[in-house]
Amino acid sequence: MSLENILVQVHSVSMKFQQLIVLKAVSLKVRRGEIITLIGPNGAGKSTLVRVVLGLLKPESGSVYRQSGIKIGYMPQRLTIEPTLPLTVSRFLTLGGVKKRTAIKQVLEEVGALALLKRPLQNISGGEMQRVLLARALLREPDLLILDEPIQGVDVAGQYELYELISQLRKKRGCGILMVSHDLHIVMAATDYVLCLNQKVCCSGHPEIVTQHPAYLELFGSRAARDLAIYPHRHVQS
Repeated sequence: MSLENILVQVHSVSMKFQQLIVLKAVSLKVRRGEIITLIGPNGAGKSTLVRVVLGLLKPESGSVYRQSGIKIGYMPQRLTIEPTLPLTVSRFLTLGGVKKRTAIKQVLEEVGALALLKRPLQNISGGEMQRVLLARALLREPDLLILDEPIQGVDVAGQYELYELISQLRKKRGCGILMVSHDLHIVMAATDYVLCLNQKVCCSGHPEIVTQHPAYLELFGSRAARDLAIYPHRHVQS
């Protein structure tokens, strides 16, 4: 695949905070049209790697390539809103600089949340909030969509719906997606390539391969691998 299809590439990046090693020679590549999922235990360095990709942190060593002119949409893990702040979903989505009501309505419809347009942000559910945050990221018309724990606070039925929506967005928009998740048993069926991180890259590859890798089994246990077997991964034909 040509270089023009590579949206972002992290090569042999290392980071440490106060002598504590957070990332050690980590490499990652996201191409247009791919869904890459980053998994790993708490404290594995996933959030740090995302900040490096976003350009918020400069690595101590290694290199980061971003395609020239790339637009990145970021969906944070959570957002805390002051309960007394009078903020509707529509108003919240204008805070990113988008003033056109039509654009806001279009992205809300795209994520299945148009009915929330005039609702106070404090009165929507966890699943609805995730869709609003996803809509906010899409308003940037991103080449690369970065989703940090996109199913945070969402019930099981909503998790499947959200991952299906993410897959549809990838097909419709042709963007690359980098997703961070702890929810291994569902996310594996919604991704093309998995990178298992624990300060360094323990293993990587297609979901079926990763879940049988000794390093994965050491981190998550054989039970996790057995549970994942009921969620087969299928590649979408382009």
